[in-house]
This record gives sequence, structure tokens and C-alpha cells, in this order.
Amino acid sequence: MGEQFNELFDAWAASYDNTVQGEDLEYREVFKSYETILQEISDRAHGFVLEFGVGTGNLTKKLIANGLEVVGIEPSENMRRIAGQKLPNTKIMKGSFLSFPSQAKKADTIVSSYAFHHLTDREKEQAIKSYKDILASQGKIIFGDTIFENKRKQEEAYLKAKNNGYHRLAEDLQTEFYTTIPKMKEILHSHGFTVNFEQINDFVWIMDAQNKGK
Repeated sequence: MGEQFNELFDAWAASYDNTVQGEDLEYREVFKSYETILQEISDRAHGFVLEFGVGTGNLTKKLIANGLEVVGIEPSENMRRIAGQKLPNTKIMKGSFLSFPSQAKKADTIVSSYAFHHLTDREKEQAIKSYKDILASQGKIIFGDTIFENKRKQEEAYLKAKNNGYHRLAEDLQTEFYTTIPKMKEILHSHGFTVNFEQINDFVWIMDAQNKGK
């Protein structure tokens, strides 16, 4: 995620874990089956893992529990601090989807949860293109995030939130850079990835993309 979101996430860091556990009614459906989503991502990962948008380290913790080597990338200082307190022996570095420290070896898996939507479609393509160079042959990108089957489904989600009086969620659905499955397929296929999508809740899908090699 870009630097423009740092202030937001620095402020959200202290209450983030409460939100993802469903304490915020407006976002309860967005984070429904949160632990399952993280576990699904973790179980699909292998080898050396590069995680973008670490947040407070919830996915990182599951990756480590699965015995994986993990380096985390997170732009928010407060998020990094909390994640570091949870996981003091894990390398969590300052950076974003588009600007991050280079690693000594190629990643077998790149993962992220609830973060890729902070990039515009153009930025998403820039990120995917750059990941092609840092992924091992046959490596994977596994992201869990809000995405929609098409623009109609996205509009339906906005209207439902608005009708329910969920004004913050409705605003997010109009102003965040949520994309569609056809658009992500187009981006991934153009850069040499095969991809599958699995829906977990009304908002979140797991994107499992494999590098077909160079």
C-alpha cells in the first residue's frame, strides 16, 4: 500500500485486531471468517515467503506457525511496532507493495491479506509486473482481499451497505480501489500467471496465482 495510507493505518493500529474480530458492526461481514481466510492463505504458501501489508502480524503468525520463513513488508510505523511485539524474531521491514527492500533470494510465495485494494488498477499491474522478477520459477502470489465478480456486484454491495445505514462502508466501497476478478485475471495473464479465485465471504476472495516461469 502507498505512503498516503500511513496516517490512516497508524491511527487504526491500536484497534485493528478488534475490528477484524468483528467488533465493528459495519465491517463485520467484510471480516467474516477472518481466521479461516488467513489460514487458507498460510496453508497455500510454501518456502520463503514475502508478505506485503503485514498490519499487526496476524497472517505472519500463521505463516510462521506453519514452519515458513517469512519477511514482512509494512509501511505503517505503528502497525510494524505491534507486529514486532507479537513476533520479535521475525524480520518486518518498512516498505509498500511498490517500494520495498530487495531480498537475498527469490520468494517462493508472495502473500497479502486485506491490503492490495489500496492500489489503483494501474498500480496493481505495476506490482504484479515487479513480482514476476522476485518470484522463483513456479512461485505463487496468494492474496486474500475484497474483490468483486463484476461491476454490478460491486454496485449491489454499495447499495446494500447504504440501505443498511453503513455509511463508512458505503463510502469505502465508492472511494477505495476495489477491482474485479476479470480485471485481475487480465493483469495476471498478461504477465505470465495462471490464476484461480475462491470466494470466502460476501466480500473476500482468495487469489491463487502461479508464475508459469520465464
